[in-house]
Amino acid sequence: MDIQGMEQMNRQLLNHVGQVIVGKENTMELVLTAIIASGHVLLEDVPGTGKTMLAKSVAASLDCTFQRIQFTPDLLPSDLTGIHFFNQKTGDFEFRPGPLFANLVLADEINRATPRTQSSLLECMEERQISIDGSTRQLEHPFIVIATQNPIDNQGTFPLPEAQMDRFMMKIRMGYPTKGESVEILRRTVASRSVADLSSIITREQLLEAQQTYKSVQIDEDLLTYIIQLIEETRKHPELSLGVSPRGAQALLKASQAWAALHGRDYVLPDDIKGLAEPVLAHRLVFRNRMRQQEGMAERIIQDILNNVQVPTENMTAGSGR
Repeated sequence: MDIQGMEQMNRQLLNHVGQVIVGKENTMELVLTAIIASGHVLLEDVPGTGKTMLAKSVAASLDCTFQRIQFTPDLLPSDLTGIHFFNQKTGDFEFRPGPLFANLVLADEINRATPRTQSSLLECMEERQISIDGSTRQLEHPFIVIATQNPIDNQGTFPLPEAQMDRFMMKIRMGYPTKGESVEILRRTVASRSVADLSSIITREQLLEAQQTYKSVQIDEDLLTYIIQLIEETRKHPELSLGVSPRGAQALLKASQAWAALHGRDYVLPDDIKGLAEPVLAHRLVFRNRMRQQEGMAERIIQDILNNVQVPTENMTAGSGR
C-alpha cells in the first residue's frame, strides 16, 4: 500500500462509518490516525453522545478480531487476561484466553472498574504482551484498545492513573451534535439504521500494511525540534507538576506522520502537529493543584503553548516535495 492508497482508505472509512454515525468526521479521522500509528484511543464525554457506537462502527469496518469488555466495579484482572483452569479430562492445567486476546478491544466505560483492574491493561497496551502465572504471552498484531469513559466527576467512576493515561495516544471528546445533525440522527433512527448494517471494508493485511507505510512519511529536522519545544514548554508551565513524557513526544510524531499519510502527503506540515497537539498531549498533563483544575483547562494550556512557540517557517526538505 502506498500513500495514495492510505488516502483512499481514509475516504472509504469516513463514507462507510458515516452511514450510521452522523457528523464527527474529524473524530473518525483522529481514531483512524491512532489506529494506523498503532496507538490506543480514549473517547470521553457524557453518556449518550455516541462513544460506543463510534468505536463499534470502526471495529465493524475492519476485518479484525474484536472483543467488547463492559467495565464494572466487580470486574477482575483475570476477566480481561484469562485464567489457567484444570481440565479433568486431560488432567492438565489449560489456559483460557481472556477478551484482551483480540486485534481490536473496546473497553467500554473503562473508568467504572477499580484501579486494580485498570492496571491490568498497562503491560498489554505498551508491550503488546500479557504476563500470567509467570509466563508471558504475545498479543497478535495489530492490537488496539479503544476505550470509552464518562467524565470523572460522574457517580461511580474511578480516575485512570497517570501511567495508564500516558499509554493512550489520543484522548478525544465527542461533543454534542449540531441541530442539523440531531435531526439527521432522528431520521436514521426512524429508518432503523444501525452498526449491524456495516460490513468490513479494510482487511487485517491492509491495516498492517498501512501501519508500515505511514513510517515512510518525511518530517523535517526543524519540525522535530518544534515538537520538542512544545513538549518542554509543558514541563516548565507553572500550573503543572508533570508535563508531557518522551512517550508523548513520540506519540505526537507518529500521529503527525499517520495524519499526513491519510491525507495523501508523504511529508508532515506544521499544521499537522498543531492540529494533533491537543488530543495527543492534553490528557498527559498533571496539575499541581487538582482541586483548582477546571474542565478544558489542559486544552487551554496546550493552545496557549501553541500560540507562544514559534512555528518553523523554513522550506521543507527535498523529500517533502516543497
